[in-house]
Amino acid sequence: MLQLPKPHPTTRSLVSIDESYEYCRQITAHYSKTFYMGTLLMPPEKRQAIWAIYEWCRRTDELVDGPKAAATTPETLDQWENHLEAVFAGHPQEDADVALVDTLERFPIPIEPFRDMIAGQRMDLYRSRYETFKELELYCYRVAGTVGLMTSPVLGLVESATGDAVEAAIALGIANQLTNILRDVGEDAGRGRIYLPLEDLERFHYTEKDLFNSVVDDRWRAFMQFEIKRAQGFYHRAEQGIRALNPDARWPVWSALMLYQGILNVIEQNQYDVFNQRAFVPKGRKLLYLPIAWLRAQAL
Repeated sequence: MLQLPKPHPTTRSLVSIDESYEYCRQITAHYSKTFYMGTLLMPPEKRQAIWAIYEWCRRTDELVDGPKAAATTPETLDQWENHLEAVFAGHPQEDADVALVDTLERFPIPIEPFRDMIAGQRMDLYRSRYETFKELELYCYRVAGTVGLMTSPVLGLVESATGDAVEAAIALGIANQLTNILRDVGEDAGRGRIYLPLEDLERFHYTEKDLFNSVVDDRWRAFMQFEIKRAQGFYHRAEQGIRALNPDARWPVWSALMLYQGILNVIEQNQYDVFNQRAFVPKGRKLLYLPIAWLRAQAL
């Protein structure tokens, strides 16, 4: 099992830049195989930067969704935000920060989306339900849409790109998070959490009790079809912005989009039973997506 690096005393040196990037690579490959596959299609400097960003996001998520999450308080997140400020000031605090500091020196990445992601973790401290999709969308933006803002300066935009390209990057992050939510319904329920809009469950006459009892019936299937269509809408919006990326980033992003979108197809093939079957795209099918993504990157 991979272990997050422990903070060094300030009197000791941290690891080298190459060692830090290698650690970030290992974390990305271990925890997000689908995402990692997409990064391998990028030029080396860009893929390393994406690994450094992903590793920071992973550490941030672990604060409220990891083994020690029960000990996390608002003060913990205040300290993490101070840690972030130090990294952006060029002062790495832990081994994994070394790669991120180097990335920030190479690419013009703003601090705001990182702060917004921490704000998303704060939501998890006091919320386990979302009444409306509007409320859930804000959460999805903070914990995932922000990734689009973090990575866009690394991927690069063509000179003719407009603000729509940034909105498309945010849409891809939201689409991915909605996919996570639909895939992980059973796991989240096991932790007493429901990330599905309660107003939507009510619309389909499906109750929290049904969900905690893992009921899969016509109501649930109709509900899941509705939510999958909504997620597909965000993927479609994301597709519209890929052309605005630098050419060397279009194939990786198309691949990542299609690989993650494929999880929704598997949920459908599993008859929407996300309680007893974890939806994942088999490796062979992932490889089939790559040439299709390459063609789309050339033509669309």
